[in-house]
Amino acid sequence: MNKYLRRDRVLDYIRQNQHVTVAQICDILSVSEATARRILNELSAETKIERVRGGAIAVQSGPKERDVRSHSIEQEHDKHRIGKAASELVADGDTVFLGSGTTVLEVAYHLRERQNLTVMTNSVPIIELLKDKSDIMLFGLGGILWHREQSFIGHITEQALSQLHADKVITGIRAISVDKGLSNRDPMCTPTERSILAVGDQVIIVADHTKCNAVDMAFVAPLSAIHTLVTDAEAPADFVSALRSRSIEVIQA
Repeated sequence: MNKYLRRDRVLDYIRQNQHVTVAQICDILSVSEATARRILNELSAETKIERVRGGAIAVQSGPKERDVRSHSIEQEHDKHRIGKAASELVADGDTVFLGSGTTVLEVAYHLRERQNLTVMTNSVPIIELLKDKSDIMLFGLGGILWHREQSFIGHITEQALSQLHADKVITGIRAISVDKGLSNRDPMCTPTERSILAVGDQVIIVADHTKCNAVDMAFVAPLSAIHTLVTDAEAPADFVSALRSRSIEVIQA
């Protein structure tokens, strides 16, 4: 199979399934991991997919969403550092709920070698990433598949969440404001995101500096709902100071 047929087959798979791992490409194409990564890097450079840790996810067709995806690629290094820093807040033996999104996927990547960890998640890419890790007890929540984030939402998901408890919740957010709290773009997923925040003794938000001092359309929760924000070094100083004055821990990776 020549180079272009390989690329087309990978693109078709991602468009049908919304995400793919390097291991899956190796199986589909019978190629090495180095070749699989090269194919993904080429497609990502052409903005046909979004590269994430361990694989790739689909780029949505709408122009507004394409802008968001492209911007997400620009923040890849920040997300990697944030994910690593947030993972260091999780101890062996913890029970942790991981929400959806590329930054939370980075957290999951750094948790792969932990011992006696219990992970609960509604994220399809995180389930895919951790499914073969025998030292991690993995609970996947079902529901309605939200294609943009590749996560399960809705009444079934929220019912399951009401029966769960975690030492820590680690999740992302579209926007975080001192005055307006946490908000996102899609009201349809808001009840599920609120239910996720209620699961943990400690709520850790992972968000790069572009999400700070921002407000989006749908209110999720007040600022008091969170205990820790893990962000990057470019987060506005006044914003960081305001959160710390409200007894919210801020870690800048």
